[in-house]
Amino acid sequence: MSVKPIIHLSDISEINRFVKSSTRHPLVSIVDFSKADEYIEEGTRISADFYSIMFKNYCTNQLKYGRQSLDFQDGNLICIAPRQILTMDTEIEMKEDRTGWGLFFHPDLLRGTSLANKMSEYSFFSYDVTEALHLSDKEKSILLDCINKIEYELDQNIDNHSQKLIVSNIELLLNYCSRFYGRQFITRKNSNSNIIAQVEIVLKEYFNSTRVREQSLPTVKYLSERVNLSAGYLSDLLKKETGMTAQDHIHYYLIEEAKNVLLNSDQSVSEIAYSLGFEYPQYFSKLFKQKTGKTPGEYRAV
Repeated sequence: MSVKPIIHLSDISEINRFVKSSTRHPLVSIVDFSKADEYIEEGTRISADFYSIMFKNYCTNQLKYGRQSLDFQDGNLICIAPRQILTMDTEIEMKEDRTGWGLFFHPDLLRGTSLANKMSEYSFFSYDVTEALHLSDKEKSILLDCINKIEYELDQNIDNHSQKLIVSNIELLLNYCSRFYGRQFITRKNSNSNIIAQVEIVLKEYFNSTRVREQSLPTVKYLSERVNLSAGYLSDLLKKETGMTAQDHIHYYLIEEAKNVLLNSDQSVSEIAYSLGFEYPQYFSKLFKQKTGKTPGEYRAV
């Protein structure tokens, strides 16, 4: 199958035309999937200049977000940041029995609001692959209530209160998503434990090999790819389970390796820094003191 060109949607009116829905507000739209009449071919790739939050209460198709398949199943919610690419992994034809909704809002809607400065805190917009949020019936109802309030505002004439009320309800919905993702990390504790074990194995193997000397320090991206998760999801999972981010875990193994070399070799601090992938020894010394409370020289002298 040939690679299809990316369908790029630059504004809200274009997503509405794509799903054959009317435009009620230039910067935000809610699409009722049960009413959207659209046929989407296999391999169709879509990107947009706006945020997309989509909930589907039916199970018929596979999507590809990033490089791997995402099973967008019954009761799942996915959140996509602007300029990300969503690929239809199978050929789908929308059916009459589907239910669900999509909330699409342009960053311009948030200009001048407190939410604009907080969007980076909602790290689930950077999640991908199998990291969709699976909602309970109660959680579905809570998010739907937020959607209905936004829907109500879209049906009114735009006035001085419209933006504030719409943005407030979007923020409320995002805050609930943060809570529900926190719950999901807890309910998936067993599978999370397996991921943590995989992370430990990957880092031990990396630092026990010559790779750190030949290829420099492992990155969070490298680590996340080895366990088939996005960098954002992996870091949030590790933070939730261990209190340490993915970068913290890399630094932990780095410092442990540095301690071993300091106590078991005559190499200078600069030589150790270069051997551990640091371009500048000063950064190694600063990080070592930050993590241990001692400089490398002080640690070696104890």
